[in-house]
Amino acid sequence: MKKKVILVLLVFIMLPILQSFCGFYVSTGDTKIFNQASEVILVRDGNKNTVTMNSDFKGDVKDFAIVIPVPTVLKESDIKVVRKDIFNKLNKYSEPRLVEYYDEHPCQPKYRYDDMMVMESVSANSIKMVTKKEKDLGVTIEAKYTVGEYDILILSAKESTGLKTWLLQNDYKIPAKAEEVLEPYIKSKMNFFVVKVNLAEMKKLGRNELSPIQISFESEKFMLPIRLGMANANGAQDLIIYAFTKNGRVESTNYRTVKIPTDKNIPTFMREKFQNFYQDMFSKQYKKYGKNAVFTEYAWDLSSHNYQKCDPCSTTPPSYAELKDAGVFFANYRTPEGWQGSDYEGNLFFTRLHVRYDRANFPMDLQFQETMDQQSFQGRYIMQHSVNVDMETCSEGRRYYNDVLNRRENELETLANLTNWDTDSYDDYTNEIRTKLGYKNAKSDTKKGGLFFFSKGNKPNKTLPILLQLSGFALIAFLIYKRKTLLPKLAVVKNFLF
Repeated sequence: MKKKVILVLLVFIMLPILQSFCGFYVSTGDTKIFNQASEVILVRDGNKNTVTMNSDFKGDVKDFAIVIPVPTVLKESDIKVVRKDIFNKLNKYSEPRLVEYYDEHPCQPKYRYDDMMVMESVSANSIKMVTKKEKDLGVTIEAKYTVGEYDILILSAKESTGLKTWLLQNDYKIPAKAEEVLEPYIKSKMNFFVVKVNLAEMKKLGRNELSPIQISFESEKFMLPIRLGMANANGAQDLIIYAFTKNGRVESTNYRTVKIPTDKNIPTFMREKFQNFYQDMFSKQYKKYGKNAVFTEYAWDLSSHNYQKCDPCSTTPPSYAELKDAGVFFANYRTPEGWQGSDYEGNLFFTRLHVRYDRANFPMDLQFQETMDQQSFQGRYIMQHSVNVDMETCSEGRRYYNDVLNRRENELETLANLTNWDTDSYDDYTNEIRTKLGYKNAKSDTKKGGLFFFSKGNKPNKTLPILLQLSGFALIAFLIYKRKTLLPKLAVVKNFLF
């Protein structure tokens, strides 16, 4: 059976009365916000690069294979497999987060807390049999290894047609556009890292899922050849990049890098809707920036001298062992100092980038640079909970609830602006406070409106556009019906005027 090749990418690389208690990270479960996104860990210092790739392959592992462009012939010691857990860790630590705060009672003493808290295979015989054909096709097997559950070949090629033919002859099912995207890398004299699963090794190792593959190499370029990854893609793809450097934030140099909207107050009922909220918000930003921007979702100084490594933390910061799994080769072990101290030493900056790419909007490979910017950033969305107040015994009660009402109205407006959601169905969110204040609820105010063209509430009267359309149709029908009478009169008016 032909193995379906995944042509993957590789790097070269408020009003004072509404004060709050401490903030809590809100766990949204183990589900990732973007379940089908590919993930890559990039580590770079000088010209040394380590790249770890986590495939989102779905299907029978015997059909799994990948072809990756690499700048040099990798040695066996440059290749390893790592635990999938490291991607779960980095995603959980850096993903956009929902946090919640609680109002202080307006008529009780105020208590403040300083800290944020957390809620939560190719045989030797088969190679020998195709040697002559390889030379005829301009393909050379530079090296071959078995690493973990994978059989690996390092190939060089003189032209894309020969490489495509070689892959087809060796039971790789190549996407129709493979030849087109292979050619630029061959012209750049890059080699190809070809991987498929050794089922016997996988069984012997007792693994039931594919391990991430990690490679290390030297290169002056800091780039990601995403054009190759588009050869077998159906539409736009999501890619999450976890980048570790020494000095500062990583950004793209040939596409605009923008930060996602952050520190936005959203309604408290968003706890169960947060995944849908963020997906729709990201989609709107993606379109807003022309479908070809790179988005920063997280950036933080994790250096050993910086004790505040998140705010708030969704999980514990990466440990020395986890950094080693991620390929952070410049991290060194040390004995932790105090309960907040890290067990590694030295400078370390962590950037999370999110790219949604396709052939039409990302015609060039991604190119990166390490900046000196060490400003902290995270995608953070805030739920602010109100407290119950007896307005008969609390002199500040009415003022407090008016502030809460204004806040909730603003939260609904923010929600609509960020996602394009229709928030009419969430009137109960403000009506709860209107009832406490003795106001007429928003639904009756906004649905009834005023005389045709006006609205009593803070939402537009939806009757107006319909009335205008009906009036226009009626006028057109009247003119058609009366055309025989009106046309002579219009001629008289024309002669009089001109």
